[in-house]
Amino acid sequence: MIKLYGIQQCDTVKKARKWLDQQGIAYQFHDFRTDGLTVSMLEEFVEQASWETLLNQRSTSWRQLSGEQKFELSQSKAVSLMLETPTLIKRPVLQSDNGLMVGFSAENYEKLLR
Repeated sequence: MIKLYGIQQCDTVKKARKWLDQQGIAYQFHDFRTDGLTVSMLEEFVEQASWETLLNQRSTSWRQLSGEQKFELSQSKAVSLMLETPTLIKRPVLQSDNGLMVGFSAENYEKLLR
């Protein structure tokens, strides 16, 4: 089962969904805003990709955090921040039997899913 995680309005998520649809690849979409986000989900993502990869430090959400929130980041602190503000997660997150990929690249999706 292939799952694509993200936020429906995200342009990169839209590109990933369009690519998957064009390739005829069946997947389940999970919207962090409407379907939620759990600690176990995030821990599974972190286990397969580092929290540094998941935490989007270029996002508007990141820039809106206080200096205190950004100070001395650790895995547990990053997971807490992402749970509190799911838009801090780099999107999309693609999960398949072959592994997990953060972000979208048609070439990398091709490698992971074929």
